[in-house]
Amino acid sequence: MSTPEDKPSKVIELKQRHAGAAGSEDRLGDLLKLVRGIALKRVNGLVSTLFENVDDALFHLAERAESNAVQVQFFDGMREVRKKRQLVERKFQEQLSQIFSEFAEGKLKPVRPEVANPSNAGLSLVDDQELEDSLAVSSMVSKAENRLSRTLHMVNQRLAVIIGGTVVEDANNPIGPAPLCQAFRVVVREFDLNVQVKLIIYKLFDRYVMSGLEPLYDEVNAELIRSGVLPQIRHQLPQTSRTRGGSQAPASSGSDQSRQAADGNDGYSGQGNQGGSYDPVAAELQAELYSTLRSLLANRKHSADHHVGADGSGYTGTGGPMVPNLSPTDLLSALSILQSQSQANQVNAENVADAAEAVQQIKQEMLDQAHRLGGTDSSGYSVSSADEDTIDLVGMLFEFILQDRNLPSQIQALVGRLQIPYLKIAILDKHLFAQKSHPARRLLDAIAEAGKSWSAESDVDNKLYDRIKAVVETVLSEFDDDLAVIEHELAGFEQFLHQHKRRSELAEQRAAEVTRGREKLHTARRDAAREILSRIGNRELAPVIHNVLSRPWANYLVLTDLRHGSNSDEWKNALRFADEFVWSSLPKKTEADKTRLRTLLPQLEKALKHGLGTVAYHEGDVRSLMQELSQFYQKLLKGESFELKTAEEVIADNAAVEGSAEQSESTPLTQSPVEEIVLSSGSVEPEVAEVTDADDEFVESARKMQVGNWIEFIDEEGNRERAKLSWVSPISSRYLFVNRRGLKVCDKSITALAIELRRGTAVLLEEVPLFDRALDAIVERLRQTHAGSEPPATPAAAD
Repeated sequence: MSTPEDKPSKVIELKQRHAGAAGSEDRLGDLLKLVRGIALKRVNGLVSTLFENVDDALFHLAERAESNAVQVQFFDGMREVRKKRQLVERKFQEQLSQIFSEFAEGKLKPVRPEVANPSNAGLSLVDDQELEDSLAVSSMVSKAENRLSRTLHMVNQRLAVIIGGTVVEDANNPIGPAPLCQAFRVVVREFDLNVQVKLIIYKLFDRYVMSGLEPLYDEVNAELIRSGVLPQIRHQLPQTSRTRGGSQAPASSGSDQSRQAADGNDGYSGQGNQGGSYDPVAAELQAELYSTLRSLLANRKHSADHHVGADGSGYTGTGGPMVPNLSPTDLLSALSILQSQSQANQVNAENVADAAEAVQQIKQEMLDQAHRLGGTDSSGYSVSSADEDTIDLVGMLFEFILQDRNLPSQIQALVGRLQIPYLKIAILDKHLFAQKSHPARRLLDAIAEAGKSWSAESDVDNKLYDRIKAVVETVLSEFDDDLAVIEHELAGFEQFLHQHKRRSELAEQRAAEVTRGREKLHTARRDAAREILSRIGNRELAPVIHNVLSRPWANYLVLTDLRHGSNSDEWKNALRFADEFVWSSLPKKTEADKTRLRTLLPQLEKALKHGLGTVAYHEGDVRSLMQELSQFYQKLLKGESFELKTAEEVIADNAAVEGSAEQSESTPLTQSPVEEIVLSSGSVEPEVAEVTDADDEFVESARKMQVGNWIEFIDEEGNRERAKLSWVSPISSRYLFVNRRGLKVCDKSITALAIELRRGTAVLLEEVPLFDRALDAIVERLRQTHAGSEPPATPAAAD
């Protein structure tokens, strides 16, 4: 392959081949140079940003590595990238220049990343790293081509013009995702990295470079339009079906296009919902659901002399066999007028009742407006069956939204204002109901998913509410018939959610760490108390011995457990001291015991002082305690008698003395682990006081909750707080719930949560996307209507 230095005159040769006049030759060369300059500047800037973030990403992963070996791999990767970054950036620039040179010569071959297939490798084995590379690059290309299909298509057409009419597709566009990814794949081989680190580099390339291509394409399109290159083409895709690899098939016939709509394979995406990989099973289920909807709507027409409108009232959809239908253009014009009126009137976005009334009136208002535009009364025109089905489907969709338990009423009212633009979208493009990947459908689902987590308490700065409101108002004011408006708002809203998610995840992590620490402390205090009580529980010992073991030494055991664990030598030594300390306080009747005690006392004093120092015992208190113990042991060795008490008696006496001291000095006192257990002996936790059946449906629902599921808690005053299950304790199996900002709302046991579910003070929220749930509900409603029965109960409206 020739080097970039050999290519400076190739653009001139291209002009000589494809243009007849010197003036047009210069123009063609200048335009291609213009595109190359824009691309090199933007793409190199994106790659530079990528490498600036490699260090942080690898360091973060190294901190969380599960072993030293893995950590070393990440640190080695950091050093390798630092060492060769400039070389790789320079070679990437050379690759881009060479791609443009080959494109100018007409020699740039389509780049179609294929996953290596061992069955086609003959006798040689497929290299694991090459396979991983292929998978990563293929995934990046597929995702980017589907996401950027509209703007990329316009770049293709304009580049085809400026190089003389040669067909330009995604795969041979010099700034297309496939050539860019392939160029990066080539230069990354300069790094000596293991597979895991290289895949992280690819992920960062996807995040920082692939995600930044849309502004590049927008700028290229804008500059070429300014230069007069195809200024008339709009944001529309060619009549082709896009395969997963990004290639295009010939235009489909009408019947083929119908099948594509049913199969969920249009120009928006060959992938599944939310930009994920294409799921043929999900697409088939979606097609089946859409087919059922159309069938039920068709049956509805034959089952009565009138049609059931979105509001459930009858509407005569035909004016007789000779009455002409209103065209989609008429309906769209009427909707545009209503849309502008809605924006000008600033419909109350906080009143769900007003929004519901508006939803029910839109159909009739649209028809009245269409008739006024046509200069006729309502009997002069009819609506086609297909358009009426669409109108009713959108109406039922928004009725469901305004009755959806998942959405707070404030969010319901905001989303309800989108009915007019969504009715326009549905009339323009029937794929709205057939495909999960439709941008308008994804936008509605994204707003609903974010809105599910909203509450006034968790959104005190109104950032989420105002962002949703801004999306709604932008769609109302700017959407006419160009889905690029919807795609732009979707991208912006997803970016907003991504930024918020990063902040909330940090807060969630802190909340989990605090809860985990509290549980570890509780467990350590319980274990320490159990060990001490097993040694002193029923024995009559001197009060000083009881006090040392039940207070400072119990706290020392807690700290030792937290710092070193209950299997450590430190823990075993602390328990050995407790055993010897108890023995040392018992009456000594033989000279052998007295001799052993005298030998043991210095060791006990040393260990006790160490423990007291660890729990920050005051030096003056240590001296007083040592004097008291010295006097005790002197009496013990002389065989003198002294007062003996049980643990309960000593703790009760201490509580009485300290209670009076607290009243007089207002000094807060903290119970030791032993005192907590002794004084709370026999009590029952309030949250488990209510007996539950092991097979109870509410217990089962609580047990089946998964991290990420949302729930609504309702207090005694009717205040509502929405919370997400963020963490499940591996120690106690308690659930930690946080709000959308990641701040702790509460933590509950499964039993306590089941009690609240049974009482109705906690309500599980649906995890299925809004649009899917709405379609299921509409199907069931139409089935009930067709069967001649009452419609099923609609979801309870949120207060």
